[in-house]
This record gives sequence, structure tokens and C-alpha cells, in this order.
Amino acid sequence: MLNKVMIVDDDKEMLFSLQEGLEKYSDVFSVVRAEDGVVAAEKLETDMVSLVVTDLKMPRMDGFELLSYIMENHPEIPVIIITAYSTPEMERLAKKGGAIGYIEKPFLIDDLAKKIIEVLRKEADGGTLHDVSSGMFIQLIEMEQKTCTIRVRDKESGRQGIMFFYDGVLMDARANGKQGESALYEIFKWDQVDISIKNSCPIKDCKINVDLRAVLLDAVRMKDEKKAEEIDEIVEIEPLQDEEILNKINELFKKEIGERAGSINTFFDQSRDNIVFLLQEIGNTIDAGDFKLCYLDMDKSNDIILIPLGETVAVEVGIKVPKEKIIKLLADIKL
Repeated sequence: MLNKVMIVDDDKEMLFSLQEGLEKYSDVFSVVRAEDGVVAAEKLETDMVSLVVTDLKMPRMDGFELLSYIMENHPEIPVIIITAYSTPEMERLAKKGGAIGYIEKPFLIDDLAKKIIEVLRKEADGGTLHDVSSGMFIQLIEMEQKTCTIRVRDKESGRQGIMFFYDGVLMDARANGKQGESALYEIFKWDQVDISIKNSCPIKDCKINVDLRAVLLDAVRMKDEKKAEEIDEIVEIEPLQDEEILNKINELFKKEIGERAGSINTFFDQSRDNIVFLLQEIGNTIDAGDFKLCYLDMDKSNDIILIPLGETVAVEVGIKVPKEKIIKLLADIKL
């Protein structure tokens, strides 16, 4: 994922000169121009920017006002200030405002590039993962109680989002102009993503209060419904009602298993939705194909087989039932 660096300066000649001079570092980062703080703030809402370099003296919104705006609305984005007045007081004000550093005019473009690359490397200290399932990865972050900032990019649409975790607690999320829970749903709709991890979190006050697993499950349900609608547009399929699904399975057992099918109990089991969801996510992560079923050895007289059929269907089987045959029947089932 190529980093974008925004250069903000009302001096157009300086702006174009910086962009041209930084072109030789295009294999590390690309440059986005902004003519003043107002333009920069607008572009930050649409572009996924990794770093901002801004002049201080500008009309409409100066560098300190832009810095304040970024700290409030995009705290994950580091800022380097360009100044002609390098004093201890200026350095103090810049750090107090949230800037991670400054560069004094006049400066060599290569020196600015060196500072930019140094900051970008620190920001990416957690590494980057490609083609992963965001849902599975984020649950691992929660379980490991990790403090980090996660940038997510959907490979299909190019849309991007960001999530903040402190000790494994989700503090906030942002994506495509959305914030909080609505941003989470946006991110969790994406199937294959690239993830960049920064091992720090600039947000200390929790701005979102949701059950992460509940949102994940709901987002998966919404994705499944959308896919089903897309299929229905092509081929009209009469959906099976809940009881019809169970009846079809039971009829299959009676036909293939015979009398011993009477010791098989089939029912819907929402309490095990999380298990099915996690197994689906693991399968997606390792490219194992579609998840069909799982067998739970309950260490009791009856074991459980779980099947994802819109809702989770549980098949309770007794010790005398030919389990291998049951598993094969369920794996090949077509409703």
C-alpha cells in the first residue's frame, strides 16, 4: 500500500517545486498537493493520507489551525511543520499542538524526504498484511489486548478505513466520512483487505461502545443478504422456510440411515453462531474454500454437527449413529 504524503503551502511555486523534487521518491510515497489549510482539510476527508507536511503562514486556515483540525479529526496522521522561525518556543508550540517535528527554511528537498521516510517507517512499525480477513484479524487484536492503530484498504473497491485499539478495546473507527459504529459496518463489509499496523493509539477516550462480535456477525449477515439479492436478480429461487430446511434434512436421514435416524435431533442453534462465524473467517484467511460443517466432540452420549445454512443448524447425533456417513451426507447436502 503506497503511502500518500500531503504537502500544504499557499506558495504555488514552492508547492510545485516540492512535488517535483520529491518525485524521485515515488517508490516510497506519492505526493498530494493542497494550496492552503481549507483545501487540505477537504482532501483529508476523501484521500487516505499517511503524513502531512504543512507551512505555517497561510491565508484562511494557517498551519496551527490545520494541525488542530488534524489532531481532532484525524489523530492518526502525523504532521511535520515547515517554518522560517526555528526557536525553542516554536518547537514547544509545534509539539504541544501535536506535530511530530518541524523542518526549518531554507531546506534541501532530500532532507525533507529523509525526514518523511523516517516518520513513515516509524508509523509502519507494526508491519503490513495483505489479503486478510479484517474480521478475524481484529478479533485477534481484541484477544491479545493490543494497543495499535489499524489502517484497512479494501482490495476490490479501494475504499479505506481506520480503527483505534487501546489494550484490545476498540476506541473509535472511521471510514468514508463515517465514524464509530457506522464506520465499522463499512469496514466489515469488505472481504479481502490489506492491513497496516502502527503500534500506538493516539485516542485515549473511548468514542464507541459496541459489541465487536455482534457487529461482525451482523455485517456478515448483511453481506450474505446482499449476495443473495444479487443471485435472486439472476435466478428466481423460492427460499426454503425454516421448518422446511429441518424437514429436508430429517427426510434425508430417514432415507439413507434408516431406523437409526430416529436418534438424530436436528434444530436451529443461534448460541453457536459465533463458532460458525469464526470457522468461516479462518477458512477465508487460509483460502480453504467454503465452510460446510464442523463436528463437535462433546464428550457426552451425543455429539453435535454444525452446518451454516443461513442460520446455524445443529445436528445432534447419538453414539450408535454412523457418524462418518452423516458427515458425508451433510457435506454433500443441497437444499
